[in-house]
Amino acid sequence: MIKQITRRARSSTTTYSMSNVEDTRIAVIMVGLPARGKSLIAQKVVRYLAWLSISAKAFNVGSYRRADTPQPTADFFDTKNTDGERLRHAAAEAAVADMIKWFNNDHGVVAILDATNSTKARRRWVKQRCDANNIETLYVESKCDQEELIMSNIMEVKTTSPDYKGQDPEAAAKDFRNRIRNYEKVYQTIDEDEKDLTYVKLIDVGGQVIINQIKDYLQSRVVYYLMNLHIKPRSIWLSRHGESNFNLEGKIGGDANISVRGEMYAKALPDLVASSVGPDQKLTVWTSTLKRTIQTARFLAASPKGYDKLEWKALDELDSGVCDGLTYQEIADRYPEDFRARDDDKYNYRYRGGESYRDVVIRLEPIIMELERSENIIIVTHQAVLRCIYAYYMNVPQEQSPWMEVPLHTLIKLTPRAYSTEEVRFKGNIPAVSTFRTKGSTAKHQ
Repeated sequence: MIKQITRRARSSTTTYSMSNVEDTRIAVIMVGLPARGKSLIAQKVVRYLAWLSISAKAFNVGSYRRADTPQPTADFFDTKNTDGERLRHAAAEAAVADMIKWFNNDHGVVAILDATNSTKARRRWVKQRCDANNIETLYVESKCDQEELIMSNIMEVKTTSPDYKGQDPEAAAKDFRNRIRNYEKVYQTIDEDEKDLTYVKLIDVGGQVIINQIKDYLQSRVVYYLMNLHIKPRSIWLSRHGESNFNLEGKIGGDANISVRGEMYAKALPDLVASSVGPDQKLTVWTSTLKRTIQTARFLAASPKGYDKLEWKALDELDSGVCDGLTYQEIADRYPEDFRARDDDKYNYRYRGGESYRDVVIRLEPIIMELERSENIIIVTHQAVLRCIYAYYMNVPQEQSPWMEVPLHTLIKLTPRAYSTEEVRFKGNIPAVSTFRTKGSTAKHQ
């Protein structure tokens, strides 16, 4: 049965357990012409699954091909070029072989084969290899005819792809256009002849989604995530609230007001944002429901730019339970075993009556889904929450994310690219205490 969907569903919070997926092995096979966002989608899926503690890895056939042909011209991709055809198939063979080895040796759960896979014959070959190794296949075709988006992706590739490193940007763009034309000569979209395949077709940046033969829980989670993606260029801005009175006292949690210096940052934030956003971009402001984030963002909401503002309960700070309102020294004195246990495994440790970082990730999934289908959002929220969101975009391992330093009075701009996420930090130049606590310390403030 083929189902067509023309609007995107809202997300719901799901509790993830590895028991749901531990016996599953899925190869997500990307399909599409160059400049259709396949690598960006592949990297996003890997980040999303890893963020949810599901083992995932991308295998980019282009990276294997570059081992023998690091910077080929468009002629290399002409099907009449027998040497090029042979080398490209050898790269696909190597990528698929490594993918199968990863499933077998590293107990992988989801692999993404990032390539054009542009013909029915190539897709059948991949399926046969996977079937022989008891690996499910899920084909994801990104199909787009929007010239503006294609040109934007060409501009992205010519400046970030290793194929064109050090080359003249205009010459690179022209060559890449010719490469696309060579693929167009033989490209076959997934159609009724392949209705036995499990697949998702993302048409015109998610304007239409067609799904076919989705079979199990994890496939459905990947598909649901894909339905919320768009590949239009955009950025996300992250900021902690201005310094709070609890920050000054070294206390965690609570619903404190911002300090005098926090107020200075709140007043400076509109200009800081304007300098990094640009004059023509529309922006939406998201905060938690706690006073310190609402107070910090209020000048943004009232700025001449007319930014829309939303409050999200899901963006509230990690619930510290019985430790709410205590300093780290007081926690170490009153609950020494808990203090040590949290240092040993900060990501999974749950405060008595409160939350763990893993709990925060679960409640943030609707936020991530909303971010993926939105454009140009600034989030003003809390340290633990920002660590989780930052870890998602920057692919930070979970055991490291709770120990990242996210300073006060700093605006972070994240821009997803095809091969990575670009980060720029803008300092507010307004003093603030450091709330960063290293492992084993009590973070005493001066």
